Amino acid sequence: MDGCLFCLIVAGEVPAHRVLDEPDVVAFLDTRPVFKGHVLIVPRKHHETLMDLPTELLDPLFGAAQRIGRALEAGLDADGVFVGINNRISQSVPHLHVHAVPRRRKDGLRGFFWPRQKYSSDDEAAEFAARIAGALE
Repeated sequence: MDGCLFCLIVAGEVPAHRVLDEPDVVAFLDTRPVFKGHVLIVPRKHHETLMDLPTELLDPLFGAAQRIGRALEAGLDADGVFVGINNRISQSVPHLHVHAVPRRRKDGLRGFFWPRQKYSSDDEAAEFAARIAGALE
């Protein structure tokens, strides 16, 4: 896609510190990491969101995310890894990318980056579950 930063990185037109280069997936360091070693994993072909990604690319993308998560733990001596995706909201580059962020105990991050909410009752939770399940059909 014209002008997409990640497409330019994939094409080699914009430099990046690559950690993985495969037929369907490329991964590179985030230039503004949450913690050093923060990796972005992208499909080689442009797809804006997870919902746009063809089913046949799920295994290559998430297989790469899993392998990179293991590499962050082993190679950086991380205690764990945060893996996340933004779809449209808070998605700084409109090209699907999976964040893999090395984590350490007491590193300062607390859960998700937004405030939590509670359901007012089990009935309200059941209503939300039913609406989501219905949309899956």
